[in-house]
This record gives sequence, C-alpha cells and structure tokens, in this order.
Amino acid sequence: MTEEERLAKEAAERVLQRSGKKKEDVEKEKEAQQQSFLVEGNPGSNIKHVIAVMSGKGGVGKSYVTSSLARCLKNQGFKVGILDADITGPSIPKLFGVKGPAYAEEGGSHPVESKGGIKIMSINLILPDEETPVIWRGPVIAGAVKQFWTDVIWGELDYLLIDMPPGTGDVPLTVFQSFPVEGIILVTSPQQLVSMIVNKARNMASMMGIRIIGIIENMSYFSCKKCGERFEIFGKSDIDSVSGASGIPVLARLPIDPSVAEFCDKGEVEALPDEDFEKAAAAIIL
Repeated sequence: MTEEERLAKEAAERVLQRSGKKKEDVEKEKEAQQQSFLVEGNPGSNIKHVIAVMSGKGGVGKSYVTSSLARCLKNQGFKVGILDADITGPSIPKLFGVKGPAYAEEGGSHPVESKGGIKIMSINLILPDEETPVIWRGPVIAGAVKQFWTDVIWGELDYLLIDMPPGTGDVPLTVFQSFPVEGIILVTSPQQLVSMIVNKARNMASMMGIRIIGIIENMSYFSCKKCGERFEIFGKSDIDSVSGASGIPVLARLPIDPSVAEFCDKGEVEALPDEDFEKAAAAIIL
C-alpha cells in the first residue's frame, strides 16, 4: 500500500467513525445504491445470465467475437440472444444475415431469430432502411439501448450477450448500471496500447462492481497455408504480460483468417467452426 493509499484509507475510517455507522452498514448502503439503478426487463423476458462484450477501441472485431461466442453457446444447447448496443455502428444483423423489421405488438417488440435460432435485436432491425444513419446524441442512444432491455420480449434465454460500442462512454455506463451484467469479455488486438485499453476497461468494471471473465486477443497472428510460418502482422503480442499484471486470463488468441471475413460478409457467421471459442465459452458458462 502506498503512502497516498494509506492516508486515504485512514481518512475514510475517520469519516466512518464520526458518522457512527458500522462498516458493514455502509457497504450494504453502497450495494443498495448500485442496485437502485437497475431497471426491470420486459415481463415477457426470462433471462438467466447477461454478459457484456466490450473493447477499449474500435476495429478489433468485437461483433465477430460476440457472434462467435453466441454461436458456440447455442451449439452447446443453450438458449442465446444478442443485444446489439452499438447503435451507431450495428454489425450483428449483417454477420447473421438477418433483416427487419422486427415484429412488434402491444407488449413489446420481438427479436429476430437467426437461422441457428439465436435471438437478435439491433437498431438496424427497426429502422426503415439499414443504411439510415443514426444521428443521435449520447443520452438518446443510451435510452434506446435501455429500451432493448425493457421493451423487447426476449422470452426464455440462458445467456444474453451484449455487443457494446467501443470505449467507456454513455452506453457502457448505462448498460452496467441498468442491466444485471454478471461478467465482461474484453476484446483486444496485439498493439502497444493494449495495456492502457485493458486497464481502462478493468478500472471501469471495478468501479461498477462487475468481474472481467477474460481477454480475447483478435488478429493475433497470420499463418501462411503454403509455408506454415506464423507472422505477427500487428506486432509482437504483449497480452501475456498484460494478463499477468492485471490478473485477467487470456481466453483465446484468434488468427487473421480471410475465410472468416468471407463468411461474415455473406451473413454466415454461424457456419464457422467453434474450436477457437470453446475455452472462452466455457469461461462464460455459470
């Protein structure tokens, strides 16, 4: 413990003594205050577990990871849904080849099901045209994400995966405060700023009281099919040292594979194999 941390701890203890409250009571009040932000889901939803997939920056393949984890869980017999919280850059419908409009009735809207039976809700499934830009301010975007929880009839789900927008802004804060998120999967790429990105996400998760399940490093390397040599196109990975320093396990190192992009562009992410994601899916299963 540093001198600064020691002084801060002593100051907090003095305040606690003057208040006349027990430490246990203060902890309970803090927990109750955090719980008070939670919003009730739709009466037609029964969701057992909520997992967020997030990244500190864009362009790391977070939606691909979310889709693949959902596919892997579905193939293991679980009932799975994806809430696409990336309102301004929704990718999930494209990866699964699904289109709207989502069916709506008095009790709420119904998610669109993929060929494999994964339930999906995304802004692109309720817009009149999937190429219509969403030009909204942060609070409006966060409100729309919250409605995907309160106004969507998800039915019975074992796991709802939330595909988060990059960073730690309005939407992640809304999701972590309003939804009963049990864990976070971090998606990174092998670049020098990965340490800063992971630490930012880890600190936010700690402030919100949510555990980080593990890290998935995407675009980790490229294997040449002709010579078998492995190339680290984005530089040498530092993920092991980051994992060791943060205590967050590495769940997968995903290669650069042109066939993955081909399947995703065709809307056939469900046709890809599960082997790269089996360890990560096992870590999610509660």
